[in-house]
Amino acid sequence: MSRRKQVEFEDDEGTTLRYVQHPNGGGLVERSAKVHPTAWVSPTAYVDPGARVGAEAHLDGGAWVDREAVVAARARVGKNVHVGPRAVIGRGARLREGVKVARGVRVPDFAVVEPDAVVRAA
Repeated sequence: MSRRKQVEFEDDEGTTLRYVQHPNGGGLVERSAKVHPTAWVSPTAYVDPGARVGAEAHLDGGAWVDREAVVAARARVGKNVHVGPRAVIGRGARLREGVKVARGVRVPDFAVVEPDAVVRAA
């Protein structure tokens, strides 16, 4: 049995965060984050503390799910997308390449956000 790779980072407050590779894709998931085993986390994607990623969600290369954000089941987070802290990406939503979702914003279920858009609170 092989062990998953662990990586440590120090955050801005000096706290050491420990990330492990997700078994489905190999992306980095902080230990307090919850990522469903059927989710795909690209090798260059990462999920920060307290975040949650649902069943069959897909995080493409360079995707970053920030602290306490939620990516619901079957959502797709494109390349180089940043899901801000406490943001919620609804079920089946599609965030195209380069999208930035601001802190605390909710993207509705099945919404499609076009490339390089910035999603802010209304």
